[in-house]
Amino acid sequence: MEFLLDPNVWLAFVMLAALEVVLGIDNIIFISIMVGRLPAHQRDNGRALGLGFAMVTRLLLLFFLSRVMGLTDDIFTLAGNGFSGRDLVLLIGGLFLLYKASQEIFLEVEDRNQHKSPPADALKATSGKLFWGTIGQIAIVDIVFSLDSVITAVGMVDQLGVMIAAVIFSVIVMLIAAKPIGEFVERHPSVKVLALAFLVMIGMALTAEAFDMHIPKGFLYAAMAFSLVVEALNLRARSNRQRAARAMEKSG
Repeated sequence: MEFLLDPNVWLAFVMLAALEVVLGIDNIIFISIMVGRLPAHQRDNGRALGLGFAMVTRLLLLFFLSRVMGLTDDIFTLAGNGFSGRDLVLLIGGLFLLYKASQEIFLEVEDRNQHKSPPADALKATSGKLFWGTIGQIAIVDIVFSLDSVITAVGMVDQLGVMIAAVIFSVIVMLIAAKPIGEFVERHPSVKVLALAFLVMIGMALTAEAFDMHIPKGFLYAAMAFSLVVEALNLRARSNRQRAARAMEKSG
């Protein structure tokens, strides 16, 4: 237990946990949007299962570190570009994110007014299939985000125990943050479209990285932060206009 008294261990834990939380933002966005498609009574379970898969996937990858690090070795070469197991996972995950986010944007922007709620009996009959289908899609994306997260963790910390503790802590933080983020996104359609646009950007970055074109995540997060600030100002302006309109109606 002496290692618990080592300040370097605690510093490594804090840095890695903070990094894991930041790297988990895209995971939270995806889970929040996918869970938003579920009936209200299934959303909490879907959120918990989705983040549970994220934690289990990360821990399994940590326990098989030698295999994970072996994924960085090239398997084959195509047009002068080497592809490793990690590259293939990133490519498949990036393309899946591009497809899924684009589909959700279409449903949100083009199909929202045309979409009609199915009858209650039909909804009940298909709710189980929808639930597990959603969990399956979340699990696929969890693998992609977990692989990137674990490889980053290995580059920062040597102690397996510190990595495990940081991963568990980050998933707990994600679990606490996922519900309010999801509810906020659902209440504001423009924020939801913005979040989906983030996923498109992340999908493009993952696909580019599979071809050894690295895009620093700092640039992606800076773009996200700037867009969120602009959207927050828009929401504030919209709220002020609505309050002013209600005040005029009362005075009139």
